[in-house]
Amino acid sequence: MDTIASLFSFITWPVSWVIVQFHTVYGAIFGPDTGWAWGLSIVSLVILIRICLIPLFVKQIKATRGMQTLQPEMKKIQERYKNDKQRQSEEMMKLYKETGTNPLSSCLPILAQSPFFFALYHVLNGIASGDTIGAVNQDLLESAQKAHIFGAPLASKFFSSESDVTALSASLTDVRVVTAIMIVLMSASQFFTQRQLMTKNVDTTVKTPFMQQQKMLMYIFPVMFAVFGVNFPVGVLVYWLTTNVWTMGQQMYVIRNNPTPGSKAQASYLERLHKSVMEHGKTRGRGQKAVVKAIVAKGRDRNEFERKFINGLNKAGLAAQPDGNVEKNDTAVAAQSADGTPAAATPKRQQPKRQSKSQRQARTAGEAEPKTSLDKSDEPQDAKPGSKQDTKQGNKPAAAAKKPAQKSGGGRSKAQSGQRKGPQRPKSPSKK
Repeated sequence: MDTIASLFSFITWPVSWVIVQFHTVYGAIFGPDTGWAWGLSIVSLVILIRICLIPLFVKQIKATRGMQTLQPEMKKIQERYKNDKQRQSEEMMKLYKETGTNPLSSCLPILAQSPFFFALYHVLNGIASGDTIGAVNQDLLESAQKAHIFGAPLASKFFSSESDVTALSASLTDVRVVTAIMIVLMSASQFFTQRQLMTKNVDTTVKTPFMQQQKMLMYIFPVMFAVFGVNFPVGVLVYWLTTNVWTMGQQMYVIRNNPTPGSKAQASYLERLHKSVMEHGKTRGRGQKAVVKAIVAKGRDRNEFERKFINGLNKAGLAAQPDGNVEKNDTAVAAQSADGTPAAATPKRQQPKRQSKSQRQARTAGEAEPKTSLDKSDEPQDAKPGSKQDTKQGNKPAAAAKKPAQKSGGGRSKAQSGQRKGPQRPKSPSKK
């Protein structure tokens, strides 16, 4: 560890100078030789570094989501060129270039923190060995050696010898208890941060190898912190615990306000957004408008939670606009009465009753059978036999002029229906 820390000696002086400036401020409040002054100086150094790394953290989030989106395409490339590793690598690089995704972007915050971490380790190791490093002069060195955090010297380690701890005016038991508690908290915070990412901010509809890698890291990172933490000075444990807590809080904020599409966090966010829109009747702020705008632009590609959100707005008489605003739906407004209350629901169209097979056959046969004869009520009055007009003119009866009926589509003739074939003779008029 000392060899690695010496590689980052070029940044040791800036890190030590920042710590000294914070110590000057906190020393005036708590006393220059107290653990509060030196511990808060290290915490303030972490906060300053993490604020400067926020742009890299944003890139990390975008890169992580980009990698999650590309996993199905990457899997297809791997299956297509599974026997040609060189072509597989070329297609991967082409895919990254087309989508503007960089796999190393997800590691940028950790890589950017490494120089500061090792520089701080170099400074605290010098305090433990009694060497002045960077901006830490002899007076500040003696002050730092007197500083204790809950009874543990700032430069002591879990495996420090009893003689070294005694030289720093502390007991070995206090040092090991404090360092063990801090190592457990550091590992637990790292585990919770990774678990929160896996359980809430991952699209559950897509199963990719990337998710398995993240799940493995969820267990590997805490173990790494526990193994290497026993070799860290108390000041470095303060630094790493603070940065883990910062990462956890920062990630909670991002997951709550900018969740991954298709994740459980997005479902919770859209529920809160729906309540806010129902309460105020519109979207508030650029963040909400950007989310609604993105959902509208997806169209048919919306996931389950986004469709549920849009349907909820429509049922409430609202419509999401392409610019991210929410306005009243004209269809829903027209369906309301003058006093603003919803109009009566339109009755549903009743479906016809289901008929049996015999009923459908009988109905079909009835429609196919032609009308074979005129009813008595439909016969014209002047065509009745025995009338004076018919006798004088010598016209033949209308019934006699009719041709035999053709067979119907059902294959039934007049004879089958109970009627005689051929022309029928008119009835003779009754004799008085």
